[in-house]
Amino acid sequence: MKTFKVFTARNKGILAGVMLLMVTLFIQPAWAEAPRLFEVVGVHVDVTADSAQAARIQAQGDGEQKAFSMLLKRLTLSAYHNRLPKLSAERIREMIQDFAVVDEKVSSVRYIADMTYHFRAPAVRSLLDRRGFPFAETKSKPVLMLPVYQAAGALALWDDPNPWRKAWQDLGEEGGGGLVPMALPIGDLQDIRTIGAEQAIEGDTQRLDEIAARYETGDVVVAHGILRMDAGFGAAELEVYLTRFGSALQEHTVVKNFTAKKGEDIPALLSRAALKLKAQVEDNWKEDNLIQVGQSQVLPLQVRVKDLKGWVRVRNRLNGVAIIRHTDVVLMRQGEIHLNINFIGDAEQLALSLEQADLMLWEEAGRWHLGLRGQ
Repeated sequence: MKTFKVFTARNKGILAGVMLLMVTLFIQPAWAEAPRLFEVVGVHVDVTADSAQAARIQAQGDGEQKAFSMLLKRLTLSAYHNRLPKLSAERIREMIQDFAVVDEKVSSVRYIADMTYHFRAPAVRSLLDRRGFPFAETKSKPVLMLPVYQAAGALALWDDPNPWRKAWQDLGEEGGGGLVPMALPIGDLQDIRTIGAEQAIEGDTQRLDEIAARYETGDVVVAHGILRMDAGFGAAELEVYLTRFGSALQEHTVVKNFTAKKGEDIPALLSRAALKLKAQVEDNWKEDNLIQVGQSQVLPLQVRVKDLKGWVRVRNRLNGVAIIRHTDVVLMRQGEIHLNINFIGDAEQLALSLEQADLMLWEEAGRWHLGLRGQ
């Protein structure tokens, strides 16, 4: 026996509103938002001039130049940093979308402030592409840094003092940080119970996963620093084995050696090494995610969703993936949506970028599928 539903005028109005909302959500293309990657925060300026107005004008120009340089270094490999484009003040200003002033202090001849700049992403991409600089836009999930210090044969991770751990703690996030945000564990009793120094350098997967889960980070980076004294010159030497463990990248170890310069004490040596190694972690990530603006392509795929809320969650996360230029809905039906994703790079880079947004991309029976991680 068939059952028929009867819709009153009021019900029809409600249904029409719901359908309109669904059509809006499904049909509207998902454009990648101007990512925070192109935001440079905390640019400090301090200028003294003949007048407050002159100091303000000079500070604004200095801040724009400094922020622009910080942004280009954030996107490109360290090897290119001494060759990055140097533009006129007018050209840089054209690339700035807006700026904000924080904690401004003015006297009759001095201007002090912290500035935040938002740059026009398409203009910056175009500049780097025209000048032939490969760059990366995919931001990694935060990584957890475990600095293991070895001196005179003794290993230290949580023990105090651990000058190697302090060197990492003292590193700041200039300009809002880079593509690989780093976190340090607090070193409480739970951390001590979870993993020790030997387990960290041996790559104990279970314990590394446990401490990463506690701090809600993607991967774990173990920096095993071994301090020695050069027998011939009497200078301190630091040998570091830097290993990133996790799912985002294949496990690999980088070995770096640092020798104390004349007059450089051990804390200064450790600080210099930590700064260089932080840049190394950034470069390793960038090398796996380098893109060229001209490498645009379209990937048709299916999104499996249970309901409208599921699609909204997927769409919002897609909007935060920098290498996706836009997505177009081509078909929707119960339980799935067919999309065309226009992106820069290749499918492997896209999958890695999506993973940072807790989205999974996989191929099945010759078709690409997308879904929320864990579902």
